[in-house]
Amino acid sequence: MIKYSHSLNRSTVNAAGEITGGLKGTKGTDGCTEAPLGSQMYGRATWYEDKWAMMFAWYFPKGFSGGLARIRHDWASMVIWLDNPALETPKILGASLSHQLLKPRRWFGFKMTDEKEPFIKYTSIPPMGFVGTQQVLVNRISRWHYNYTYVGGSNVSTRVSHTIVDKFDWYTIRFSYQDGEYLDLVMWEQLTDEARVALNTADFGESKVPFNDRNFETTLQLAWPFLISRQTELDV
Repeated sequence: MIKYSHSLNRSTVNAAGEITGGLKGTKGTDGCTEAPLGSQMYGRATWYEDKWAMMFAWYFPKGFSGGLARIRHDWASMVIWLDNPALETPKILGASLSHQLLKPRRWFGFKMTDEKEPFIKYTSIPPMGFVGTQQVLVNRISRWHYNYTYVGGSNVSTRVSHTIVDKFDWYTIRFSYQDGEYLDLVMWEQLTDEARVALNTADFGESKVPFNDRNFETTLQLAWPFLISRQTELDV
C-alpha cells in the first residue's frame, strides 16, 4: 500500500526487545547511509471515530534540521483513513503526513521557522501521490501556471518520501513524485511482547514513538483530517 523513497530508515527493535541506540546528531549522514539489518516500516490500525485509521511509521537514527544532523532518533508517520477494511476494495478517504512533531530549532533564542501543524492533512489523495502516476503537460495558461493531466498509476498504493521542505525546519513526510520501494511492514500485533514493551518504555528523546500504547490515540487525534482536532502533545 505504501511505497517509500529517499532517507534510509532502519529497524528499531528486535524480538528480544533490544532497542537501537540511534546515532549521535552530528557529522551529517555519516553512519546512516546503510541499514545493516534492513529497512523497516511499522503499522498499527484501529477504528477512530467512524473511520478506519491505518498508521505507518518509520524510524531514523538521526534527526535533521537545516540540512544538518541535530538529534539522536527521529520518528516519522503517516495515517491513511479508510471507509471499511472489510470491503473488497476499501475507499481511501484521506491521509495525514507528519509535518512538525518536533519543536522548531532556535538560533540565539530566535525560532528559525514558524510553528506549524503536526500533520499535513488531506481529504483526498493528490494524483501524483499514487504509485506509477505520471504528470503530462497539457498547456500553459500563464507565465507560471500550467495545465496537467495524469496518466497511469495505482488507485490504492501511495508513495511518500522523508524530505526537507523548509531549509530551517525538520525533515517531513511528503507525497513523492517518484516511485520508491516497498518496505517490509510489521504490525503492532506481530511484534513480540518484549518488543512492544520496549517501544512502550524506551526513551527516544525529543522524538516520540507515534504508534505505541501511550501515543497511538493521541497521534490519531493530531492527524484527524475531517474536523479541527484538539491540540495535544505526544507523551514520552
